[in-house]
Amino acid sequence: MEHMSGRANTQFSVAVHVLTYLAGVDGDHPVSSDELAGSANVNPVYVRRVLGPLREAGVLRSRAGAQGGWELARPARRIRLDEVWTLINGAEPVLATHGPNPSCPIGRKVEHVLDDVQAGVEKAVLRELHTRTVADVLVDATDLARNG
Repeated sequence: MEHMSGRANTQFSVAVHVLTYLAGVDGDHPVSSDELAGSANVNPVYVRRVLGPLREAGVLRSRAGAQGGWELARPARRIRLDEVWTLINGAEPVLATHGPNPSCPIGRKVEHVLDDVQAGVEKAVLRELHTRTVADVLVDATDLARNG
C-alpha cells in the first residue's frame, strides 16, 4: 500500500494549484481540464482524477461539453487547505511504516512508537493547514508574483 508517497504529495499540490488558479480566474466561466493541466504542468486526465473527490464533496463543479470545464462551487475564502488535504489523502497516514520483521523484539515495538508519532504529525499537519484557505494561497502567490 502506498502511504506518504510522491503521488499523494503531488495530488495535494496539484489540487491546491488548480483551486488557486480557479480562484484567480476573472469572469464567470468554467476552465477546461487542458488549461488547468497546462498551468499545473500535468496531464489533463491526472487533473480530472485529482479533482474528482473535490467535486464529489461540493468544493468544485464541472460542466461537460464545448463550453464546459471546472469552477469553484463556493468562495475561495471558504475552502480550507485541511479540507483539501483530507479529501485528497483520505485516511492515509502522513508517515508510512515499513513492516518490520515481527520476530524482532525492536521491530515489534517500533511500529507502535511510530503510530504515536504519526498521530502527532497528522494533527500538526491538519492544524497548520486549517489556518489557510485557497484565498490566502491566491493572495500570497499574487504578492510573490508582483514582488518577484
